[in-house]
Amino acid sequence: MKYIDYYQVLGVDRDASQADIKKAYRNLAHKYHPDVSKEPGAEDEFKKVAEAYATLKDDEKRKAYDNLGQHSQGEEFVPPHAWQENVYENTGDFSDIDLADLMAAFAAARQGGQQQRAQRPIRGEDFEMAMPVTLEQIFTGAETEFTVTLPEYGEHGMIHRVPRTFRVHIPKGAADGQRLRMPGKGGAGLNGGKPGDLYLVMTLQPHRLYRVDGRDLYVDLPLSPWEAALGARVQVPTPAGRVELSVPAGTTSERKLRLAGRGLPGSQGSAGNLYAIARVDIPRTLTDGERALFEKLAAESRFDPRAQLYAGA
Repeated sequence: MKYIDYYQVLGVDRDASQADIKKAYRNLAHKYHPDVSKEPGAEDEFKKVAEAYATLKDDEKRKAYDNLGQHSQGEEFVPPHAWQENVYENTGDFSDIDLADLMAAFAAARQGGQQQRAQRPIRGEDFEMAMPVTLEQIFTGAETEFTVTLPEYGEHGMIHRVPRTFRVHIPKGAADGQRLRMPGKGGAGLNGGKPGDLYLVMTLQPHRLYRVDGRDLYVDLPLSPWEAALGARVQVPTPAGRVELSVPAGTTSERKLRLAGRGLPGSQGSAGNLYAIARVDIPRTLTDGERALFEKLAAESRFDPRAQLYAGA
């Protein structure tokens, strides 16, 4: 979604007091209210002002907003899902405006203003939300239901939040951060205007086994000392199922063993690779027989893993 600088919208500094924020909101609400203002784009400006004030007047929401960090106005970014669930709450609350001050202006402008607005179709707003997806969903493609809470205008022009559930198709080979457009699922149009669109930004969730780097996957592969030393054929999990991997003799920890084409599929059909990262492990407890074998190995082996530490010393 695009970053909106609420402080810039209200024309106040980031350390502005609540009194300054309230004063700025009242002035702008008087200026841009659709039933009063004749300025181009007044209705859109009024919505922005109401949204900004709904956040900054609440200390907890203001703190959460500040924690998003500073971004350029209009900069694309994906905020935490929890922020998007609350960003519209109570937007459009007029309790802090002296409605008596507006009544005379509303009465004078209502008839002509409403007639003018009734003749002008207004397209609904576009919304953008983060949608969590799993690695399995983007590997195979999937159909899923996703519920979002979107703002809607009531009959009196007040904004309230409405949960809406959509059936979403996640395409095979989708990428983290990819946007899915749902035409006509955004805000409702006014005066016969077309509805806006809903954009879902797919956010890949952490996986218990795999680390993702583009289309490539990385998985830790535990090996016993004898498997690493002698070589072995072991089973490795992949998103498509287990495959057999040949571990070369003399494999050390951190060595990358590549399984070509076993990563995530691409939208054009090509797939990334899966890299098994060797992790040489040892038994935590030993049987008498195992201990005897290790003691024999220690007595016979000439291997010194610390030899390079002493070179030139």
